[in-house]
Amino acid sequence: MLTTEAKIAHKIGFTPNIISGVGFILALISALAYSLYSSHQPWLLLAATLLFLASGFCDTLDGIVARLFRQTTIFGGFFDSVLDRYADAAVYAAIIIAGLCNQIWGLAALAGSILVSYTRARAEAAGIKMESVGFAERAERMLILATATIIAIWWLPALNYGIIVLAIISNLTVIQRVLYVYNKLKKKTEE
Repeated sequence: MLTTEAKIAHKIGFTPNIISGVGFILALISALAYSLYSSHQPWLLLAATLLFLASGFCDTLDGIVARLFRQTTIFGGFFDSVLDRYADAAVYAAIIIAGLCNQIWGLAALAGSILVSYTRARAEAAGIKMESVGFAERAERMLILATATIIAIWWLPALNYGIIVLAIISNLTVIQRVLYVYNKLKKKTEE
Protein backbone atom coordinates (compact mmCIF):
# COMPACT_ATOMS: atom_id res chain seq x y z
CA MET A 1 0.00 0.00 0.00
CA LEU A 2 1.39 3.41 -1.05
CA THR A 3 4.53 1.74 -2.40
CA THR A 4 4.32 3.71 -5.66
CA GLU A 5 3.96 7.00 -3.80
CA ALA A 6 6.87 6.04 -1.52
CA LYS A 7 9.09 5.31 -4.53
CA ILE A 8 8.17 8.67 -6.10
CA ALA A 9 8.87 10.53 -2.85
CA HIS A 10 12.23 8.76 -2.51
CA LYS A 11 13.16 9.45 -6.13
CA ILE A 12 12.41 13.17 -5.62
CA GLY A 13 14.79 13.10 -2.66
CA PHE A 14 12.35 13.13 0.25
CA THR A 15 13.68 11.39 3.33
CA PRO A 16 11.30 10.09 6.00
CA ASN A 17 12.17 13.06 8.24
CA ILE A 18 11.45 15.55 5.45
CA ILE A 19 8.09 13.87 4.83
CA SER A 20 7.36 14.06 8.58
CA GLY A 21 8.21 17.77 8.49
CA VAL A 22 5.95 18.39 5.47
CA GLY A 23 3.12 16.57 7.27
CA PHE A 24 3.66 18.72 10.34
CA ILE A 25 3.54 21.94 8.29
CA LEU A 26 0.33 20.78 6.59
CA ALA A 27 -1.21 20.13 10.02
CA LEU A 28 -0.22 23.62 11.18
CA ILE A 29 -1.83 25.17 8.10
CA SER A 30 -4.91 23.03 8.79
CA ALA A 31 -4.98 24.42 12.33
CA LEU A 32 -4.73 27.93 10.92
CA ALA A 33 -7.71 27.26 8.64
CA TYR A 34 -9.75 25.97 11.59
CA SER A 35 -8.79 28.99 13.71
CA LEU A 36 -9.82 31.46 10.98
CA TYR A 37 -13.22 29.88 10.42
CA SER A 38 -16.27 32.10 10.44
CA SER A 39 -19.81 31.33 9.36
CA HIS A 40 -19.21 33.39 6.23
CA GLN A 41 -16.29 31.19 5.15
CA PRO A 42 -17.32 27.51 5.29
CA TRP A 43 -14.67 26.74 2.64
CA LEU A 44 -12.11 27.05 5.44
CA LEU A 45 -13.53 23.86 6.99
CA LEU A 46 -13.01 22.07 3.68
CA ALA A 47 -9.46 23.42 3.44
CA ALA A 48 -8.76 22.43 7.06
CA THR A 49 -9.98 18.90 6.37
CA LEU A 50 -8.01 18.43 3.17
CA LEU A 51 -4.83 19.76 4.78
CA PHE A 52 -5.32 17.57 7.85
CA LEU A 53 -5.85 14.47 5.69
CA ALA A 54 -2.79 15.37 3.60
CA SER A 55 -0.86 15.60 6.87
CA GLY A 56 -2.09 12.12 7.78
CA PHE A 57 -1.05 10.86 4.35
CA CYS A 58 2.48 12.15 5.03
CA ASP A 59 2.41 10.48 8.44
CA THR A 60 1.75 7.16 6.73
CA LEU A 61 4.13 7.75 3.85
CA ASP A 62 7.15 8.60 6.02
CA GLY A 63 7.09 5.19 7.65
CA ILE A 64 6.68 3.40 4.34
CA VAL A 65 9.62 5.27 2.82
CA ALA A 66 11.71 4.53 5.91
CA ARG A 67 10.98 0.79 5.78
CA LEU A 68 11.08 0.39 2.00
CA PHE A 69 14.44 2.14 1.61
CA ARG A 70 15.94 0.98 4.93
CA GLN A 71 16.05 4.46 6.39
CA THR A 72 14.47 3.64 9.74
CA THR A 73 16.25 5.20 12.69
CA ILE A 74 15.42 5.52 16.36
CA PHE A 75 15.61 9.30 16.02
CA GLY A 76 13.28 9.24 12.99
CA GLY A 77 10.60 7.37 14.93
CA PHE A 78 11.01 9.71 17.88
CA PHE A 79 10.97 12.83 15.66
CA ASP A 80 7.84 11.66 13.82
CA SER A 81 6.05 10.95 17.09
CA VAL A 82 6.90 14.37 18.55
CA LEU A 83 5.72 16.16 15.40
CA ASP A 84 2.48 14.13 15.44
CA ARG A 85 1.74 15.23 19.01
CA TYR A 86 2.36 18.88 18.15
CA ALA A 87 0.22 18.54 15.02
CA ASP A 88 -2.68 17.03 16.95
CA ALA A 89 -2.41 19.64 19.69
CA ALA A 90 -2.39 22.49 17.16
CA VAL A 91 -5.50 21.22 15.36
CA TYR A 92 -7.51 20.56 18.53
CA ALA A 93 -6.43 23.90 20.02
CA ALA A 94 -7.48 25.72 16.85
CA ILE A 95 -10.92 24.09 16.93
CA ILE A 96 -11.32 25.10 20.57
CA ILE A 97 -10.07 28.67 20.00
CA ALA A 98 -12.40 29.13 17.01
CA GLY A 99 -15.35 28.16 19.19
CA LEU A 100 -16.20 25.21 16.96
CA CYS A 101 -16.71 22.91 19.95
CA ASN A 102 -17.47 22.97 23.63
CA GLN A 103 -14.22 23.90 25.40
CA ILE A 104 -14.39 21.14 28.02
CA TRP A 105 -15.01 18.44 25.41
CA GLY A 106 -12.29 19.95 23.23
CA LEU A 107 -9.78 19.82 26.06
CA ALA A 108 -10.85 16.26 26.88
CA ALA A 109 -10.33 15.26 23.23
CA LEU A 110 -6.93 16.97 23.18
CA ALA A 111 -5.81 15.30 26.41
CA GLY A 112 -7.10 11.91 25.27
CA SER A 113 -5.35 12.24 21.92
CA ILE A 114 -2.01 12.95 23.56
CA LEU A 115 -2.45 10.30 26.25
CA VAL A 116 -3.27 7.56 23.72
CA SER A 117 0.23 8.01 22.32
CA TYR A 118 1.84 8.56 25.70
CA THR A 119 0.44 5.33 27.15
CA ARG A 120 1.78 3.42 24.16
CA ALA A 121 5.23 5.00 24.51
CA ARG A 122 5.42 4.29 28.24
CA ALA A 123 4.22 0.71 27.82
CA GLU A 124 6.71 0.02 25.05
CA ALA A 125 9.48 1.56 27.17
CA ALA A 126 8.51 -1.03 29.80
CA GLY A 127 8.82 -3.79 27.18
CA ILE A 128 5.11 -4.29 26.51
CA LYS A 129 4.06 -4.29 22.85
CA MET A 130 0.99 -2.13 22.24
CA GLU A 131 0.20 -2.68 18.57
CA SER A 132 -3.59 -2.76 18.04
CA VAL A 133 -4.41 -2.19 21.70
CA GLY A 134 -7.29 0.25 21.82
CA PHE A 135 -9.76 1.35 19.21
CA ALA A 136 -8.85 5.03 18.76
CA GLU A 137 -5.38 5.19 17.25
CA ARG A 138 -4.32 8.31 15.36
CA ALA A 139 -5.67 7.21 11.97
CA GLU A 140 -9.14 6.53 13.39
CA ARG A 141 -9.16 9.84 15.25
CA MET A 142 -8.14 11.71 12.10
CA LEU A 143 -10.90 10.09 10.05
CA ILE A 144 -13.54 10.89 12.67
CA LEU A 145 -12.42 14.52 12.84
CA ALA A 146 -12.31 14.82 9.04
CA THR A 147 -15.79 13.31 8.68
CA ALA A 148 -17.25 15.56 11.38
CA THR A 149 -15.64 18.61 9.76
CA ILE A 150 -17.00 17.79 6.30
CA ILE A 151 -20.51 17.41 7.74
CA ALA A 152 -20.00 20.69 9.65
CA ILE A 153 -19.71 22.55 6.35
CA TRP A 154 -23.48 22.11 6.09
CA TRP A 155 -24.39 21.50 9.75
CA LEU A 156 -21.90 23.16 12.11
CA PRO A 157 -22.88 21.25 15.31
CA ALA A 158 -21.46 18.07 13.71
CA LEU A 159 -17.96 19.22 14.56
CA ASN A 160 -18.84 19.60 18.24
CA TYR A 161 -20.41 16.12 18.23
CA GLY A 162 -17.31 14.75 16.52
CA ILE A 163 -15.13 16.27 19.24
CA ILE A 164 -17.36 14.70 21.91
CA VAL A 165 -16.98 11.30 20.23
CA LEU A 166 -13.21 11.81 20.04
CA ALA A 167 -13.02 12.81 23.71
CA ILE A 168 -14.90 9.69 24.74
CA ILE A 169 -13.18 7.12 22.53
CA SER A 170 -9.66 8.46 22.98
CA ASN A 171 -9.97 8.45 26.76
CA LEU A 172 -11.55 4.98 26.65
CA THR A 173 -8.54 3.88 24.62
CA VAL A 174 -6.27 5.25 27.34
CA ILE A 175 -8.21 3.23 29.92
CA GLN A 176 -7.99 0.12 27.68
CA ARG A 177 -4.23 0.55 27.45
CA VAL A 178 -3.77 1.14 31.17
CA LEU A 179 -5.73 -2.04 31.94
CA TYR A 180 -3.80 -3.98 29.30
CA VAL A 181 -0.46 -2.91 30.77
CA TYR A 182 -1.67 -3.63 34.31
CA ASN A 183 -2.70 -7.16 33.34
CA LYS A 184 0.54 -7.80 31.43
CA LEU A 185 2.66 -6.62 34.37
CA LYS A 186 0.56 -8.56 36.83
CA LYS A 187 1.13 -11.77 34.81
CA LYS A 188 4.89 -11.10 34.77
CA THR A 189 5.02 -10.75 38.56
CA GLU A 190 2.98 -13.93 39.04
CA GLU A 191 5.34 -16.01 36.89
